[in-house]
This record gives sequence, structure tokens and C-alpha cells, in this order.
Amino acid sequence: MNKKYLNMLASLEKQELPKDANDRILIIDGLNTFIRAFVVVPTVNENGTHVGGITGFLMSIGYAIRNIKPTRVIICFDGKGGSQRRRKLFPDYKATRRVKHRMTRINEFNSVDDERVAMAQQLQRLSQYLEQLPISVMSIENIEADDAMAYISQQVYPKSQCVIMSTDKDFLQLIDERVQVWSPTKKKFYFKDTIKEEFDIDSKNFLMYRVLTGDSSDNIPGIRGAGTKTLQKRLPILFEDKKIKLEDIFEHIKTADDGTKLSESILSSKDMLELNHKLMQLEEVDISGRSKESINNICKQDIPKLVKPNFMKMLLEDSINMNIKNPQLWLKDTFSTLNAFAIRNK
Repeated sequence: MNKKYLNMLASLEKQELPKDANDRILIIDGLNTFIRAFVVVPTVNENGTHVGGITGFLMSIGYAIRNIKPTRVIICFDGKGGSQRRRKLFPDYKATRRVKHRMTRINEFNSVDDERVAMAQQLQRLSQYLEQLPISVMSIENIEADDAMAYISQQVYPKSQCVIMSTDKDFLQLIDERVQVWSPTKKKFYFKDTIKEEFDIDSKNFLMYRVLTGDSSDNIPGIRGAGTKTLQKRLPILFEDKKIKLEDIFEHIKTADDGTKLSESILSSKDMLELNHKLMQLEEVDISGRSKESINNICKQDIPKLVKPNFMKMLLEDSINMNIKNPQLWLKDTFSTLNAFAIRNK
């Protein structure tokens, strides 16, 4: 891990132990973490069955917990019909994610269907493992995990330190003095200055940058030719130290009247950019009052306590106890502090 981030974590360790379970919250993108583990972790149990989705997920969140040292962990999964709202706005939303080929190279998967069945089985079993741990888990019908995670960090806990764990760049728009993002693949923290260093733009305008450039992972189109260097030259207000809106961009182009192809493309794509903003923005998520109430209720519930015997029994049942080095010590090192907060807040 980068020395800079190690120093930051060391400074956190020297601070007095927080008194409240909601002081420092780790919010995990559940499906993002699981799919990555399922695809890249080739682990099989002693029976030769692929269990990489389960073991990879547990190892990934365990690593994050031990390094970030949160006082509470909340894992969010997409709810049933979660993408419907955005697909109503844009039917091709996430269309490129529809699986046509096998995602892994594991030999026992003979087809896409076999692989999808295994994925569903592991995901269902993983949910049972998570029930034994001192963490909160939610899946709210008709909303995506992104919306739940953003709502938690922005509205449910507006004064808490929040760390969002995901590889999804959409979360970078939320970064400020209170909210950071942890990329598990890069093993890297994203702070305000990290966004500036990597993208040469202030985090407060990262959303506008994405609205203009699009998001290929979600199949959201951007303005052709809208690269960083071109935008810096033709749209300098995007890189200033003040938050801007779409209206500011349109007004700047009209005032500059430079007649460039980029300016013409932006003005002629006003409807598309407004749609992109609706699809991408997470600061004030567009979810129902019922969904917000469900999220709040889960967050207010008592944090589950660690049920170590059940967890160890499940490892034996699935023949994966040997795939986690010294599982009892792993549980202690990873979840003892979280469990202490769960007991304290009963």
C-alpha cells in the first residue's frame, strides 16, 4: 500500500477509540465485490467445487476492515429490479453487461448457464455467511446498491466519516473532507487530492467531468473528443476550484462563442447531457420515500453480533475451512472490534 496512505492509517490508529459505532463507517458495494471475486479468484474446495466468489469476497472485505478499521460496516447489494428506474430513462443502461460468454476460466463450468447457476448459489450461500458477522446487510427492492450507498453517506450519516469500498468511479463524485473511496483492486484510497492528482480535476466537479465523458461500463455515451486535455483548453471552468452545474457549462460555451467542434457538440447534446446527469448523480439520489425509510430502518437496527460457532460450522460444511488460513484467528483479527461495538450498542 502507498506510504502516504499507511501514514494516514497510522495517524488514525493513534487517535482515541471512537465512542460511537457510527463514527467511521465502511460502506461496501456488495455485488461489485462479489463479481470481482467470483471472476478472478480460482479457489476450489477439497471436493473440486469452485468457491472463489465466497472466499474471495470474505478475504477482500477482511483486508479492507483490518486496514480501514471502521467502527461499523454496511454492505449494500442491488435490490430486485434495481436498474428499472435508470432503464426507464435510458433503455440501453448497462446493456453491455449482459453476459454472453463465460466470465471465468474455471474448468468445471461448461457453459454460461452453468456459471450463472454457480454464481447464484455462491451469492445465496454468502448471504448466510454474512448473517453470522457483526455487519449490516441490505438489498432494497427497486434501487441499485449505488443509490443506497450514496444515500447512507450523504443523508443517513451526514456527520460521520464514511469510506466507500467499490471499483465504481461514480462514487468519486462524493469525495470530500468526510467521504473517501477505497478501491480494492488498486488497494488505493481516493481523497480530494487523489482525484486532483489522477484526473486533474476537483472532486466537486468530477460528476460534470463524467457527464461529459460518459461511462462505458454502464453504456452511457459521452461527448466525442471530450478528453481531459481538450476540456482543459476549451472548458477551463470545469477545472476551477468552484462547483459548477450543467447550466454553467452551456452558458460558458455561449459566452465564449469559439465555434469549436467540442462546443458545438456539447450544445447540440444538451438533452443527452441532462440525461447523463440524471443517470449518474448520487448527491441527491432519486429514490422513493419508502426506499429511504427501508434504508433508515436497517441502519437504525441493532448491529448483529458475531456468531463464531455458526460461521466455523459453515466453513466445514462447505469444505472451505482450509482455504482461509487459520479462520479462528482471521475472525478475531477482522471482526473483534466491530463485534465490540455491536455488543456496546445493544
